[in-house]
Amino acid sequence: MSSSTSTSQNPSMSSHPRLGRFILKAAVFAVGLGLCGALLGALALALAWPNLPNLSALTDYRPRVPLRVYTADKVLIGEFGEERRNVLSFNEIPDVMKSAILSAEDDRFYQHGGIDWLGVVRAMIANITNMSKVQGASTITMQVARNFYLSSQKTYTRKFYELLLTFKIESTLTKDQILDLYMNQIYLGHRAYGFAAASRTYFGKPLSEITPAEAAMLAGIPKAPSRFNPIANFSRAKIRQGYVLGRMKDLGYLTDAEYKQAMAQPIVLKSAPGTPAGGYAIHGEYVADLARQLLYGVYQDNVYSRGFNIYTTIKSGDQEAAHDAVRDGILDYTRRAPYPGPEETIDLPAGVENDPTKLDSILDSVQDKYADDEGLLVGVVLSAAPDKVVVARSSQEIIDVTNKNALKVIARGLVKNAKDKVKISRGSVVYIHKNGDYWEIINKPTVQAAFVSIRPEDGAIISMVGGFSFGDDQFNRVTAAWRQPGSAFKPFIYASTLERGITPATQVSDEPFTLTAEQTGSKAWSPKNYGNAYEPMLTMRQGLYKSKNMVSIRLMQAVGPKYVQDYITRFGFDRSRNPAVLPLALGAGAVTPLQLADGYAVFANGGYRVLPYLIDHITDSSGKVIMQAKPIVAGDSANRVVDPRTVYVMDDLLRGVATYGTGARVHRELKRDDIGGKTGTTNDSHDAWFAGFTPKLVGVAWMGYDQPKSLGS
Repeated sequence: MSSSTSTSQNPSMSSHPRLGRFILKAAVFAVGLGLCGALLGALALALAWPNLPNLSALTDYRPRVPLRVYTADKVLIGEFGEERRNVLSFNEIPDVMKSAILSAEDDRFYQHGGIDWLGVVRAMIANITNMSKVQGASTITMQVARNFYLSSQKTYTRKFYELLLTFKIESTLTKDQILDLYMNQIYLGHRAYGFAAASRTYFGKPLSEITPAEAAMLAGIPKAPSRFNPIANFSRAKIRQGYVLGRMKDLGYLTDAEYKQAMAQPIVLKSAPGTPAGGYAIHGEYVADLARQLLYGVYQDNVYSRGFNIYTTIKSGDQEAAHDAVRDGILDYTRRAPYPGPEETIDLPAGVENDPTKLDSILDSVQDKYADDEGLLVGVVLSAAPDKVVVARSSQEIIDVTNKNALKVIARGLVKNAKDKVKISRGSVVYIHKNGDYWEIINKPTVQAAFVSIRPEDGAIISMVGGFSFGDDQFNRVTAAWRQPGSAFKPFIYASTLERGITPATQVSDEPFTLTAEQTGSKAWSPKNYGNAYEPMLTMRQGLYKSKNMVSIRLMQAVGPKYVQDYITRFGFDRSRNPAVLPLALGAGAVTPLQLADGYAVFANGGYRVLPYLIDHITDSSGKVIMQAKPIVAGDSANRVVDPRTVYVMDDLLRGVATYGTGARVHRELKRDDIGGKTGTTNDSHDAWFAGFTPKLVGVAWMGYDQPKSLGS
């Protein structure tokens, strides 16, 4: 009885052994489970480690380097390939870029062994606190492992391999080597791989010139390249930049003053109005594309990844001057032509100017449809009157067009009774352009032009512009547009007659005449002089100075069309495109601007045929020269195609044309006596030319419509 009572009063006495046994079993189970986990982990490690990829891709890093095209003075004008890269050594990357990257991505990079356990804990706390993933713990080494070897699949297996690769990389490479690989390999949007390429892509400058503000903006991109790059979303990029600059200040990379200065610095993107596409220093798009085509014919698709560097014969100063001349010439012509009206007119709600967000949304949609073209900027008219047109580019960029000359160009669109398609009114989508110190409205040109210059000594192409805008139209009119040269072809007719005994003093009739169908072999032909102006007799010299069609035709009659056709092939003209008929005397055949320049080079260099060439030499990715041009040089008697006496007379005649004749404006403008040249206009004014030369340079300019129609008078 007492014994039973005693037991019921002390139940813990009998439960202690059971509790102890339970704890012991649990401990054994936990240890066993841990050992099993460890064994499984060791087994997985033993199986996976030998299968990890060889790190030769890191230790012998050979990125897919794009094809690059340079001018003769080593200015980059083009880059081709799926990936834009500018691989730099660790020491070539500026410290401000390194500190920005570490601040943004992995501030304890030099302290941890590949995995930042402190960062993992910090990320877990932040994510739990916010009930979502707001912070990651990926280190720079982990990103290198992922970028070089692993797919983008988010699986536990891939994560396990990523951890193992991280440890292997850390045990094989130094920290500086890992960071160097990261800075050259990471994708940063818009086909830019590595920070050096991104600096050129977004800012149009080498990484060595980067500022803290720009470095912070680039360092903010890896988190989400499609969302945080400044071209895709500038406002997000600015927010991210501010975060990175703050981290740089907190970590001691920037002082308070440097931080404030960086935050205040305006960011200018390479796509700013008037800058060449791609962030290049000069406009060489047509040149770069032609160089690419020439090399592609040899290496096919391999040309885009083997790191070839093409050094062209182009001089950057001449090239930029040629580009500006073509653009200015086309815009001047466009201003003189009747204003055709705005691109379209949209419905612009009343008072939308007072709602910046809504206005910017409307303008964004318009600018998605109508792209800017260098200095031609798309805007929407807010109000229009004969003395003032107000155009919005954004809610923050409102432009007044008030200059009298600018308003005169668009006057027909501002009158009350203007036709609907011409009328400029609220909602009109227009292009605006800064012409000197004032803004103007000007339509997107439809006329085209081209210019090429070559060195007559050996045919090196010094400048080449194939059209108004490479972005709109990649057709290179310098090399591919076959057009009638008109009167610019007459010097070759005259040269052929000189070699048959006709002299500059020979008298030739300038009277009009008609050839019957029997004489032409097709239909009757009554050629005319420009303006129907005729004179009884002129010397050969006078006929060329005044560009008289009757004189040119009669000279060709004197020596025979077949002889002339044979003769012009000495200058490089195609026999098939220039038939042996009398209209050839008026330039009724077909040439390209480059062909015409090649022909005039014979007059400039003393009578020698040279072949135009664009590529001077090519190097591989290591800088080794793999191709060197060997041009034909004037002076070799084997290449003489025209008698030196003929060349001497033609040089004298063409200098006279540029001084006293149809090209006299050249002499007035340039005040030079060493220029020879000839203007050229077809009878129906479909094409306008000027070909000029000095002993050192030949230049040919052309203007016309791609689908031939009159340029007007």
